[in-house]
Amino acid sequence: MTALSPIQVVEKARNGKKITGKQIINYLFDDFTELHGDRLGSDDGAIIGGLATFHGRAVTVITTERGSTLPDKIAKHFGCPMPGGYRKAVRLAEQAGKFKRPILCFVNTAGAFPSKDAEEGGQGEAIAQSIFKIGQIPVPIITVIYGEGGSGGALALACGDEVWMLNYSTYSILSPEGFASILWKDASKADEAAKVMQMTPAALLKRQIIEGIIDENEEEYQVTCQNIDRVLWSRLSKLQKLTSEELIAKRQMRYRKF
Repeated sequence: MTALSPIQVVEKARNGKKITGKQIINYLFDDFTELHGDRLGSDDGAIIGGLATFHGRAVTVITTERGSTLPDKIAKHFGCPMPGGYRKAVRLAEQAGKFKRPILCFVNTAGAFPSKDAEEGGQGEAIAQSIFKIGQIPVPIITVIYGEGGSGGALALACGDEVWMLNYSTYSILSPEGFASILWKDASKADEAAKVMQMTPAALLKRQIIEGIIDENEEEYQVTCQNIDRVLWSRLSKLQKLTSEELIAKRQMRYRKF
């Protein structure tokens, strides 16, 4: 198979037929129970989270959600969370820490929603608190980026012990179009920007930004879910052998090397 260019990987990461967070949840967790709200008056649909069991072990699951129908996508800002979404994620993560449940996060977002209401609601503070608080929770935390992993909107849910990516996914500080607009004042140079940004799974693995790449089957999402299942169970089994102190120490070392 011919290797894809970075911009081709970007296009596949954005494909509307890509596997969804709901499909991952429905395949991996038979008994998922969704929990709502950030306890501050908001329930952002762009973040779905709740309780489940994974191979017989209680876990907390958090995923971004882009929506299915057009009205649903608009309501969820095409998977770009508002501040309440990140506060919901923090609430669920802290609850997981209290009851010693591992946390599994699934990310596909172009970034946090950049609206006037979001900024007035404390978008930056919500993302910062998510990184700060979730990063200190003493339970295993694994994140799988299954589409776009854009900016702080993705990092807010990728601040745990390990980050894995599907073949056709991206992880970057912003979109290649945005990067090209800032650097060259020309968004049409997105393909060149994608190369410079090193945002593909292979490039990120080479630089040890992520722990590994999970094979993705574009035709059968069930096969992709099986691959995700194997990786999560293998890695979770190893992380669960560590004490809380060891987890936090290794996590801190992971991010300090960047």
